[in-house]
Amino acid sequence: MAETPKKYSKPLPPIDEESRPYWEALQRHELYIQKCRDCGELRYYARAQCGKCLSPRTEWIRCSGRGKVYTFTVTNQNNVAGFRESLPYVMAYVQLDEGVKMLTNLVDCAPEQVRIDMPVEVVYEDVTPEVTLAKFRPAR
Repeated sequence: MAETPKKYSKPLPPIDEESRPYWEALQRHELYIQKCRDCGELRYYARAQCGKCLSPRTEWIRCSGRGKVYTFTVTNQNNVAGFRESLPYVMAYVQLDEGVKMLTNLVDCAPEQVRIDMPVEVVYEDVTPEVTLAKFRPAR
């Protein structure tokens, strides 16, 4: 008998026209960020216009999925349903090899083993049929 998947109980991200290509790529287990077609500035999170030159001309580029821990915090207390079941968990800014920083969770690693500049790689968590999340683990 097949196991019934657990219901995802944490808040889901809003998916809008600006961010839809990002979420569609994650469903394919690919990581994409935006690039300004005028000045070449890379950006994460998705925005309608470049923060450097204000151009609305954007393209999406595929990332390597590799980076390093820029900074992190370990959460040991959170009484909100969905989060308390995950304690302790690590929130981190990961600096991708492409240069942008992403706020994410570190997984597959004990909190006491996390360190600044630790090499990491993306992993994908399919949380609903519509939403896949990018998380990071120590690079293998």
